[in-house]
Formats: sequence, structure tokens, C-alpha cells
Amino acid sequence: MRFQTPLIPAELKRRYKRFLADAILTDGTEITAHCANPGSMMGLAIPGNRIWLEPNDDPKKKLKFGWRLVEHTGGHFTGVDTSVPNRALKAALQNKEIAEFSAYDGIRPEVKYGTNSRIDFLLTAPDKPDHYVEVKSVTLSRKNGLAEFPDSVTARGAKHLAELSEMKAQGHDATMFYLVQRTDAERVSLAADIDPTYVAAFHAARKAGVEVLAYSCVISPQAITIGARLPFEE
Repeated sequence: MRFQTPLIPAELKRRYKRFLADAILTDGTEITAHCANPGSMMGLAIPGNRIWLEPNDDPKKKLKFGWRLVEHTGGHFTGVDTSVPNRALKAALQNKEIAEFSAYDGIRPEVKYGTNSRIDFLLTAPDKPDHYVEVKSVTLSRKNGLAEFPDSVTARGAKHLAELSEMKAQGHDATMFYLVQRTDAERVSLAADIDPTYVAAFHAARKAGVEVLAYSCVISPQAITIGARLPFEE
């Protein structure tokens, strides 16, 4: 998934009201950017961080910049836009780049299911059960090489796990897909200290037969694409 407009570097000044961030461009101009991330962004929204912004000239948008990346030491990046995982996975599914899903030709996003919910992707194929796939963006890392989910309490996330369990009980297949938007992650786990309720829902879903996949991302100021599968530590 290539960025529509070339990204430009900036220095983060502050993130506030969840969806706003003030930043300083390389020429000293201070701007306000849209932050497409409702989570806590723990460890990412630190003043002084080098970030990457996507400019736009859309007259319908009040803010002319969108915050897309955080740059870390060693040339590593974290993608902060929570809409990216669904777009990146859709492209990968269409190109059959995810081995576990390569047998499916039908790819339907945002299908209604559960209780007032929409599954991220409903995959279908002849002679196979329908496959419900929920996608989560993983950006938290508190130990070298380890990515964790979630970065804040997520009742919605626990609800999605319960609904995947129900789909499994009805005879369908179900997968929780964690897309790690960090290039410095080597493995993935759950942040039990942040949201024990989510972790309990996760283990209940696993007991019900819900599958778990975690994949890395290849990230640069030009594009974000899905990389290799990562080990998930339950």
C-alpha cells in the first residue's frame, strides 16, 4: 500500500484530543495534523519524536496533514494510522500473499454480523466454511523485539473476540489477525497488565477454536506492505 502523497518529516510537539497532533516541519513551520489513531499510542506520542506526515490538498479536509509514521533509532518505523491494516490486508488477500488465506477467492469487507458489528473480512470459497477475519493494529512495544496488544483497554476488542467465538460455534471458521505496524518487532504477545478482560476474552476465543495469526509490516516513508508471519506468544 503506497502513500498517495510523498511523506515529509517533522518533529512531534504534542498529541491531544486523541485525533490531533501539533508538529514542527523542517523549515520551522508549526502545523496541526490529523492523528488517525484512537488508542493510547503508548511510547509513540512523545514530544520530540521524529515523525512523518502525509500532506493533502483536499478542500474537504480541514487539516492539511495526516500523521502516518514514527521513526525510531536504527532506521525502524511504526505506522500509527489504524486504517492501514485493513487496506494492507485487503491488497494482500487479493494478491493471495497470505498463505493461510490463499484458498479463498471471495473477499468481502465490512460484512454485518454479531451484535451491531461488522467483520473486517468475510472470506468464501467453494466447499469451505465461511471464514470470518478480524484485524487489529499492533503498535505497542515495551521490550526489545516484543510487540503487544492492546495499548489501552478495549471493550470493543473483547466483544469482537466473543463474536468470533460465536461464528465458530455456528460452524464457520474464524481468525483474529494481528498486524504489527512496527519494523523492530520479532514476536507478539498480549498486554495482560493493560487489559486483563481482553486477555480473558482472547483465551476463551482460543478455547472455542478461533485461530490467531500475527504478521509483520514492511514500512518506509513510501509504503506499508505486509511482511512475514511472526510468532505469537499466548
